[in-house]
Amino acid sequence: MPFVNIGGGTLHHRYRPAKGDAHPIVFINSLGTDFRIWEAVLSALGGEMPMLVYDKRGHGLSDIGSGIRSIDDHVDDLLGLIDHFGFGTVVVCGLSVGGLIAQGLYARRPETIEALILCDTAHKIGTTESWNTRIATVEGKGIEAVVEGVLEMWFTPAFHSARSAELAGCRNMLTRQALAGYIGTCAAVRDADFADVARRIAVPTLCIVGDQDGSTPPELVRSLAELIPDARFEIIRGAGHIPCVEQAEALATLIRDFVASLPNGSKPIDKTPATQRAIGPG
Repeated sequence: MPFVNIGGGTLHHRYRPAKGDAHPIVFINSLGTDFRIWEAVLSALGGEMPMLVYDKRGHGLSDIGSGIRSIDDHVDDLLGLIDHFGFGTVVVCGLSVGGLIAQGLYARRPETIEALILCDTAHKIGTTESWNTRIATVEGKGIEAVVEGVLEMWFTPAFHSARSAELAGCRNMLTRQALAGYIGTCAAVRDADFADVARRIAVPTLCIVGDQDGSTPPELVRSLAELIPDARFEIIRGAGHIPCVEQAEALATLIRDFVASLPNGSKPIDKTPATQRAIGPG
């Protein structure tokens, strides 16, 4: 199990190298999850490109470190990982809060990013009131008090009825999440607004959303795509907020096509992104 110390905190990660000059891609997971949510996507992509996954600060097997005060804390960790691996430029694929972290990275160090894949995310997610309510509930009653509502947003009714074992596993992952990491990241999402950053993004960008996402619905993700110059917008059919679990093959196809569309560069180890159509079953 690979661990690395970044800025005084230990991050759990996994790196899959690849042959050739494929664009390296970094995956950032969502609130209350760890990098295992990307396993099926990584398997579908095989050895086509170098891939790095990691547990965000306060999630999975990573430390809480000095705490989480803002999205910048997560950006610090991501920059540390990129520098640790010596990547020249990367493609960043961020899911939900991971998409906010990706936008925060662009704001901080745009020359690091070759392309962006912003999955089930937005420039601003939720309201101050909604996040404060969730934080107060979790502080008082634990994550168990919100888990069923969260799972309804994460996955479609079809997933709930047909994939009960996977649903149970995801419930376990969420309820075993470190409380401080969850609450700190809730507050970070509450306070984040990257509308101005999105308007300045000048790299190839793919925005993706599940057609039944209850957390960042298609119209919200579309509004992000409309802010970003020349961004592509894709809808995955039969998916909620976590398409990397529910429709991994469809998501991998979009990633593969997007990466293939990127121009080749001469920078040390590479880049990535996409297309535009509704894909998936149905």
